[in-house]
Formats: sequence, C-alpha cells, structure tokens
Amino acid sequence: MAERGAHLTAGLSGSAGRPSIFEVVAQDTLMSAVRPAAQHACKVLAESNPARYGFLWRWFDEIYALLDLLLQRHYLSRTSASFSENFYSLKRIPLDGGSGLWRLASHGLPRTQHWRSLLVIIAVPYVKVKLDRLFARLREEDDYAIHLPESSWKRLYKAFLAAYPFVNMGWEGWFLIYRLLYIFGRTQSHSPLLRAAGVRLGNLTPADLQGIEQSSSSVSVPSSSESVVGKLTSFLGKAVGGVAMSLSTGVSVGVFFLQFLEWWYSSENQETIKSLSSLPTPPPPVHFDRLTDKTLPRLKTMCPLCNKIRTNDTALATSGYVFCYRCAYSYVKRHQRCPVTGYPSELQHLVKLYSPEA
Repeated sequence: MAERGAHLTAGLSGSAGRPSIFEVVAQDTLMSAVRPAAQHACKVLAESNPARYGFLWRWFDEIYALLDLLLQRHYLSRTSASFSENFYSLKRIPLDGGSGLWRLASHGLPRTQHWRSLLVIIAVPYVKVKLDRLFARLREEDDYAIHLPESSWKRLYKAFLAAYPFVNMGWEGWFLIYRLLYIFGRTQSHSPLLRAAGVRLGNLTPADLQGIEQSSSSVSVPSSSESVVGKLTSFLGKAVGGVAMSLSTGVSVGVFFLQFLEWWYSSENQETIKSLSSLPTPPPPVHFDRLTDKTLPRLKTMCPLCNKIRTNDTALATSGYVFCYRCAYSYVKRHQRCPVTGYPSELQHLVKLYSPEA
C-alpha cells in the first residue's frame, strides 16, 4: 500500500525531468484562455466600427491561426516548446530517445517533430473550432427549418448532427484517459496530440536555460568585409528577434491580466460585481399611440406581426409584447429590434410563455 501511495505521489508531483500533471494541465489551459479574450476584443472593435474592423470578426479564426503559427514557430525554433509550455519552463523531447534526450532546448526540435508539433498545435484546434461552429449552426437551422423530403444530402446532414456529439465525447474521453495514464506513469505523454507529434514534455535543465539566454542575447558583429545583403539580413534577423521578444513579454503580461479577469468574473464574485456595476431599473416601454394604433391588432390573442391567432406565445423581454414564436424569432434574427417599439433586441430576449392549460 505504501508503495502504491508513493508511486501515485510521484506521478502527481513529478520526478526529475518529468513534469507533474498540474504543470501540463496548467499549460494546456493557458492558451485556451487567450483565444476567447482575443475573440471578445475583435468583437468589440467590429461593433464599434464595422466598416474598418468588421473583417477582424469575419476572419477571426484565420487571423488567429496565422498569428498563433508565427508565435508557436518562433518558440519551437528557439526553445523546443510552445509558448504555454515555455511559460511553465517545459520543453518537448523526441520520443525516440537517443541524442534527443540530451539535446539542448535552444537547438530546437528535429525537423520531423518540429512540423508535427506545429500541425497539432495550429491545425487540430482550428479544425475543431470550425466543426463545433458548423454543428451549432446546423443544429439551430434544423430546429426551425421546414423538413423537405429525404435526400442523400439530407441523410448525411442528419447523420452528422446525430454522430458529432458522440465523436466529441469520445475525443474528450480520449484526452481524459491519457491524463489518467500519465498520472499513474503508464505513458510518457499526457496528451494524444503530443504522441502524434512524436514528443513528450520535460522540465528545462539549467543547461537549457543558459543556452536559451545565450541565444537570445547573442549579437553578431558584422565585419567590414561583409556584404550589404549580409548586413541587411543580420539587421532583419535582429529586428524580428526583438519584435518576437517584445511580443512574448507582452503576451506574458497579458496572460496574467486574463487570469485576473477570469478570476474577477468567476461565479464567486458575481454578487460583488452586480453590486458595483448594477444599473437602475429602466422605465417601462413608451407606447406610441400613433404607431400602436396602426401596428397592434384589436384582439389581445392575435400576433402583431402576422395578425393571426398566436401559436406558441412568446414574449420579447425588452418590450413586453407577445408574438408567435416563429414570427418573433424570424423578425428579431433579421432586424435585431422589437417589431412594435423598435427597442434593440436579441434572440436570447425571447421568452416562451406556457398557459396553465398546456
């Protein structure tokens, strides 16, 4: 029993050259917190000036993937680790062993492991985000679409909607199994993506830190006989290195700021936030007599949009008026406002009403 407990403690706290489960999970969580923050910043910019910054929101996934590619390629070449791994003083070690075990992090990964690592860091999350978004869009359309007779495309469409939740559950379960195996020392990699890249994570050694510091601070002094092209290449290399170093420092500071925001907006602090930032209750909606006489039906059971008896009564929370669910959903989705008062509205403001008889 004591041996089993000691083995579990070693798996949790990490051994020489082997990171603990807490370190590897923390570095996985680090980059997952950066993407939503960057997406929210792009959304704010796009809403403030759609003509100038609208492309940031439309092409966010592609722009983020390109910037992430440049950042991760720089870190993999200089430190043999991604940005988040280097942040926690980790490095990637080839699984084939041999000279890779003693390879300094400043020398970078072998060519095969380098490109495999870029593929699993950039391409796999990009495809996963696209599939999640496609599934959400198709499921929303399927809920409110008119079902036509079956066709080969329709069967494939339904098969994707039915199978994707199970595929996603299997994907997440695969990662969970690898983490459990890593805790008990049954595998060298805590993630199947690392195994696919042919690497595992290890702690940086003093020699690695010294090599990284020397490579980042080394400055080549051009000789008088060096050509203009060589001097220009050297200058551009120094400039790119300086920009990358400034970017990494800025991202590091930004990560701490993002973690602070995540803590601040956590569920434990919601009551404090509400007390500090709550606004007074808005007044009831203003009824425009001239507009109301033209648009509202005389019978209270009729929908103001289709002028028929309401079906699936749904209230719009921003104004309080009641419509048919299909009428209100279509109008608000297209115009983002209340059909009667013109108040700005979103789909989440629709509230389904249920009568006692139902």
